[in-house]
Amino acid sequence: MSETIPPAPEARRERRRRRPRRAPAFDTTIPSPCISVCQIDDATGCCIGCRRSMDEIRDWPILSAEEKTAVLARLGARKAAPAGGPSEHDGQGHDD
Repeated sequence: MSETIPPAPEARRERRRRRPRRAPAFDTTIPSPCISVCQIDDATGCCIGCRRSMDEIRDWPILSAEEKTAVLARLGARKAAPAGGPSEHDGQGHDD
């Protein structure tokens, strides 16, 4: 029994389907500040281990080296701030 040859467009689709997929190129030059103490502080909205916000934790793998450097700079200021104080991410920039 002979195998039928699929038409050209179908053959191209089949070849593409069989190709190994390339992973997106992520920047890995700057290591994550995660120290495996992962818990979000309700008062600040930041991780008590690395001091990153949920958005910064989520976005870390896709950030550029420049963006990661900016996050690390902000972490230094957060670590110097008193524990439990307001953060730049809590949306409470008003005085009572």
